[in-house]
Amino acid sequence: MGPTPKGEPEFKPYDHPAAAWGAAKGVSRFLLRERALVDGPRALVRMNHENGGFDCPGCAWPDDLKGLHLDICENGIKHVTWEMTNKRVGREFFAAHSVTELSGWSDFDLEDQGRLTEPMVYDPESDHYVPISWRDAFDTVGRALRELDDPNAAAFYTSGRLGNEATFLYQLMARELGTNNLPDCSNMCHEASGRALTASLGTGKGTVDLKDWETTDALFIMGVNAASNAPRMLTALAEAYRRGAQIVHINPLVEAAATRTIVPHDFTDMALNKTTRTSTLNLQPRIGGDMALLRGMAKAVLEQAGADPRAVDTEFIERHTEGFEAYRELCEATPWEEIERQSGLGRDDILKAARVYGEADRSIVSWCLGVSQHEHGVDTVREIVNLLLLRGNLGREGAGPSPVRGHSNVQGNRTCGIDHRPATEFLDRLGDACGIDPPREHGLDTVGTIEAMRRGEVKVFVGMGGNFALAAPDTPYTYEALRTCELTVQVSTKLNRSHLVHGRGALILPCLGRTEKDHQRGGVQSTSVEDSMSMVHMSVGMKRPASPHLLSEPAIIAGMARAALPRSDTPWEWYVEDYDRIRDTMAQVLDGFEDCNRRVRLPLGFRIKQPARELVFRTPSGRAEFSAAPLPDVVPEPGTLALGTMRSHDQWNTTIYSDNDRYRGVKNLRTLVFMNQADMRELGLAEFDPVTIVSTAKDGSRRRLEGFSAIPYDMPRGCAAGYMPEMNVLCAIGDYSVQSDQPLMKHVKVTITAEG
Repeated sequence: MGPTPKGEPEFKPYDHPAAAWGAAKGVSRFLLRERALVDGPRALVRMNHENGGFDCPGCAWPDDLKGLHLDICENGIKHVTWEMTNKRVGREFFAAHSVTELSGWSDFDLEDQGRLTEPMVYDPESDHYVPISWRDAFDTVGRALRELDDPNAAAFYTSGRLGNEATFLYQLMARELGTNNLPDCSNMCHEASGRALTASLGTGKGTVDLKDWETTDALFIMGVNAASNAPRMLTALAEAYRRGAQIVHINPLVEAAATRTIVPHDFTDMALNKTTRTSTLNLQPRIGGDMALLRGMAKAVLEQAGADPRAVDTEFIERHTEGFEAYRELCEATPWEEIERQSGLGRDDILKAARVYGEADRSIVSWCLGVSQHEHGVDTVREIVNLLLLRGNLGREGAGPSPVRGHSNVQGNRTCGIDHRPATEFLDRLGDACGIDPPREHGLDTVGTIEAMRRGEVKVFVGMGGNFALAAPDTPYTYEALRTCELTVQVSTKLNRSHLVHGRGALILPCLGRTEKDHQRGGVQSTSVEDSMSMVHMSVGMKRPASPHLLSEPAIIAGMARAALPRSDTPWEWYVEDYDRIRDTMAQVLDGFEDCNRRVRLPLGFRIKQPARELVFRTPSGRAEFSAAPLPDVVPEPGTLALGTMRSHDQWNTTIYSDNDRYRGVKNLRTLVFMNQADMRELGLAEFDPVTIVSTAKDGSRRRLEGFSAIPYDMPRGCAAGYMPEMNVLCAIGDYSVQSDQPLMKHVKVTITAEG
């Protein structure tokens, strides 16, 4: 038990198909390492199944419409196995290791110790966590919340792992306390997507479903490393290629999923080592250049319409949209030279993409954080909608916008009320159904919460899942902010950095994992989750809990709520006895959840209605809105690079499974920076040379990383990339988008110099 020794760093560019035997070997090695040769395979036949299975706690890709019994992937298996480990972290572990000692361990080594087994409280005199009863833990939380002068001095964070029922209770507790301080991981990931789609279409979600992916003529995949972040998308890409669809990948790095694959559950292809291409065109814009590329595609379509009016869907535009003429004039006035300069692509390449789009009857544009984590992320997503509207790619099968949410229920969290800017209609229904008077003023998002903690204004921080200390930007600033709190509470399954970066008082409350049976008075309970295409379905655990002292997330929330609100009329304990009761209340409050207890038990569950899919637009004009934003200047200044942070392949969010990144050819190394080879030569750098990376924030302040290794990679000049969370230190707390308030994790201004 303790820190794991590291091997020598290696780098060899990856040239094999995505998934394939590499994934099979990776899974086998992982199951062997975690000693899960029985539980791991057993989980495979229960994960993502429509009847009695549990939902993968990894990505939010939809379940296979045909009920495929191996609708799984390498990273999903790793995620589940990591949760089902036989290793345990109990009172003996905490007695043997102080917080100061553990703070020197790597993030891998912390989580690798295993599952938390009982509630713990920090003892400042000994610098150790010590056991505490659940009753005393809830009393500690309740007392801290009751003693606040202002309910807005508390903040309630959640990650995407929380199920819908727990989510609903969590936001109900916060609002009954009197605050809308409900920061979440969306504030750091897809906030730009939600705001853009709401402004353009009147809905904060994509309009397509998996059937649309199966029938579209053209797929445009933007800023997505699908092989690692949504691996089950590989099946959809392979099937699309086989039926003749065009697939255009747009990313500064050509990722493994943008080349070819062998899907492991295609047993014949595996046996014959038969690969399938997953793209027909790859384009590598500069970091931040996506909007200029989209503008160029739209400009080309409009120019084509001059010779062939059928190039745009005039009838659709006239009947269903607003602002077309202003957008057309903007495209005409944007010079090709500026489009090329800002995108980093030549006109010929842009025209290739435009030709694919123009020749397709039905097109889908899909995107992830490579588009949203930018200063101009909202404008870029609105430009995606502009392009789709030009040819009427909305409200019909095989067409529309399709954001890829990266965590299993992050979309469900927002649907079920985790929103620091709640709609008036939602609050009205919540108040009527639950008999409370919810606060109306907007609360704090993630960045706002960190800044308020640092100022001493937020005194109690509760984190439901996730690893807030590592996921947030400006790591030293975030650490200092958390340490300023009077109490930090982390509801978790495994030990992580957020337990070691804590307030003056700190609690660790261990919860059930999604793979585990949730026994309540009403029997074994199921929870519901929402995927990235608005399907809501059931999840039922299969395994005995890791410890008899674990509580479910709804039970933990109810315990905190009762302690903090002793006179509350909300039937917290009654809700926890039977989660159907929570869903009955959700059905009264949440738009689209009517009759959800029946519908969620249908095969594959139910899809939340999407008005924009039916060409009903809840915008001020009642129409789909074209936007007319100017192109931002994203060209790096001389001597600087644009750096984007990303995950490695052997990583899920802040959970690091190893120091390897198979799809990028890296072994035993995470403190690295990928660079264009010409940029490296100009700086006199060779492979593995140590470098110093310095970021410059909007306010002129600087942040520094030393001892990182330079790795040559196929990417545009002026661009660089490296892993989060190690590089989060470079993103200043004040460097967030004025459009979405998201930290600019994908567009950090840096200089890189050789050390020595």
